[in-house]
Amino acid sequence: MSVSDEAAQAGTETDEPGWEVDQDDDWALAVITTVGRQLRLRREAAEMRVGDFAQAVGYGEDLVYKIESGKRIPRPEYLDMADEVLNAGGLIAAMKEDVKKVRYPKKVRDLAQMEARAVEIGVYECSSIAGLLQTPAYARALFEVRQPPYSVDEVDRLVAARMARLSIFDRSPAPSLSFVVEEAVLRRRVGGTMERKQQFERLLEVGRLNNVALQVMPLSSVAHPGMSGRIELLKFEDGTAVGRSDGAFNGRPTSDPRQLRILDLRYGTIRAQALPPGETLALIEKLLGET
Repeated sequence: MSVSDEAAQAGTETDEPGWEVDQDDDWALAVITTVGRQLRLRREAAEMRVGDFAQAVGYGEDLVYKIESGKRIPRPEYLDMADEVLNAGGLIAAMKEDVKKVRYPKKVRDLAQMEARAVEIGVYECSSIAGLLQTPAYARALFEVRQPPYSVDEVDRLVAARMARLSIFDRSPAPSLSFVVEEAVLRRRVGGTMERKQQFERLLEVGRLNNVALQVMPLSSVAHPGMSGRIELLKFEDGTAVGRSDGAFNGRPTSDPRQLRILDLRYGTIRAQALPPGETLALIEKLLGET
C-alpha cells in the first residue's frame, strides 16, 4: 500500500475495504482483473457513473476505480452490495467464490494447499507459537509488531489467512500433527491477559485431540538441534515429503530425500528432548492458572 493509500485509509476506513494485489502473483492478478472488468461492464450497462455507484454502495470513488482496474481485491460485502445496487440477481455475489481463492498472499495459499494434502505434519517453533495453534488475537499481536509495520488492512488480511489454515483440524481422515514449542515462547507476554488466557486454552484444546502431539521444550533443557531455528516437515500419502528449516539449506523448502532425512533426524531429536504430551498439558494448565 502506498503512502497516499494509507493516508486515505486513515481518513475513512470505508474507502479501503479490500486487499492489495500482489504484483508477482499472476493467477491472483488474472482473477481480480477479470472480476474488476465484469464489475465495470455491469455498472456501465446500468448506466451508472462511478460517483453515483460509489455513493450507492457506500464506498469511495477511488476504491471503485481500483477494484474495476484490478488493483484491489474486493471484500465479500462489497460484492454483495454491488450485486444489490446493480440488480445483478446474484451473478456479482457469485464472484465471491473466485475472489476467495486469491484473497490471501500466494505463499500462504501454497502452504495451505500443502497442509491440506499432508497426512503428517511436524513443526518445531522457537520464536512464537506455531501458526496452526494460534488464536486470532495472538496472530494479530505478532503481525502488529512487525517492522516496518503492516497497514491495518494488511494485518486483517494476514490474520484471516492464518485462521483459514485451521480448517486442517476439520479434515477427515485427520492428519497426524505434532508440535514442539519452546517454554520461553509460552512465557513471553504476547497480547494482554485475556488474549494470553485464550491462547493457553486453545493449546489445551488442540493438545487433547487424539491426532495431535503437543510438546514443550523446557527452559531447563540442554542444547538441541532446533536452536538454529524453525523446522517444518510435511509428509504426503504417496510417500513424498517437503521440509524446511531456518538453520539448514538456506531456509528453502526441500524435497530432496537426503536433506529430508537430516530434518527428520533433527526433529526427532527435538521431540525426544521435549516434555511428553501429558507433562506439556500440565505445564500449560499451570501457566493458564498463573495468568
